[in-house]
Amino acid sequence: MSALSTYESFSVSVENKIAHVQFSRPEALNTMNKNFWLELPKCMEDIEANTDARVVVVSSTGKHFSAGMDLGVFTDSNSVSMKGDPGRMAESLRRVVLQLQDTLTSMENIRLPVLTAIHGGCIGGALDLVCASDSRYCTEDAYFNIKETELGMTADVGTLQRLPKLMPEGVVRELAYTGRNLGAQEAQRLGFVNAVYPDQEALLTGVMEIAAQIAAHSPLAVTGCKEMLNYSRDHSVADSLKYMATWQAGMFRPADMMKTFQAKAQQQAPQYEDLFPVKGLFDK
Repeated sequence: MSALSTYESFSVSVENKIAHVQFSRPEALNTMNKNFWLELPKCMEDIEANTDARVVVVSSTGKHFSAGMDLGVFTDSNSVSMKGDPGRMAESLRRVVLQLQDTLTSMENIRLPVLTAIHGGCIGGALDLVCASDSRYCTEDAYFNIKETELGMTADVGTLQRLPKLMPEGVVRELAYTGRNLGAQEAQRLGFVNAVYPDQEALLTGVMEIAAQIAAHSPLAVTGCKEMLNYSRDHSVADSLKYMATWQAGMFRPADMMKTFQAKAQQQAPQYEDLFPVKGLFDK
């Protein structure tokens, strides 16, 4: 394992094969500023390439999970050109939005499951973020809000694309059109969050227990589950079954199953090898 990078927007630690990414700007309500959007994909890549983590937990600090997008991202002249030819301005803005989308998609693209532990407000861009996680958990005081509508714009970084696949579309449309808050109990009833905890301490304890269960399983089996579930979400059943068969033909090996059976026979916890680190073509 290599030393993890340090980030301005969050702290990162790895223990017992669980990576914990914790937003660390409570004084600014953990708004998603330019550094955040640049750092998150690097953080995901860093965890995947340089640690033995098998699961990622994302949580936050302060009163709210995150108040969402820092509007300074769009007023930064280095990010978006707001002067000159309209066509060129539009092309510039499109590229910025695509980069923001890719930032959150990095949570889907890594092999590791990403669990989000949400307390307080999860607003605007923060809702985009948690929609890109594998599973969501929250406190009783948590609420979710598609804030962009109230601000006079259309949410553009993933909520409108992912949320209808996570809960009934009619409710998503209502939330998008009205901008009302979605409370914790309603979010659980609709299947958006897996569980609701009384407070932030209980939330983090509970999510870490779930992460530990995931980390104890074969990482090859778990990454196969994530790959298949993501593919199946976006493709037909027939195509997904064919992809499953191809994946199994190439990736399935009996070694981990044998370790499982032997460990159960000996009443011990199985010990699985980590996946090979993700490296670039020319990385050493």
